[in-house]
Amino acid sequence: MNDDEKAKARKLGMFSGFSPVLQVVGFISSKPGDAERGPMVRLRSDDALVRLVTGHELVRVVSDRRSELAELQIDDTLPRGGCVLRDVVGAAPSELVRVIKLDTDSRTRV
Repeated sequence: MNDDEKAKARKLGMFSGFSPVLQVVGFISSKPGDAERGPMVRLRSDDALVRLVTGHELVRVVSDRRSELAELQIDDTLPRGGCVLRDVVGAAPSELVRVIKLDTDSRTRV
């Protein structure tokens, strides 16, 4: 991570530690009236462990175009290094994204 990326991470209130990229292997687009809607990311449990996140935790999904908050779900049927996204704007299948633990413990910056 270069200095500009670190500054951007601090500005967004993100954890700026180790977060290897993930390939989007699936994308779910929900429709109005669906029982389950909203931003969600599915990861393998070992990929989540590397990022220090657990199931049903709020995480930040960062792509080249933007970043968005999403709920994390654990799915061990996925390939290692892959993720499935639901209703995450700014990401597409086969794209590389990062899933980052939110830094909710530090003071907010103005």
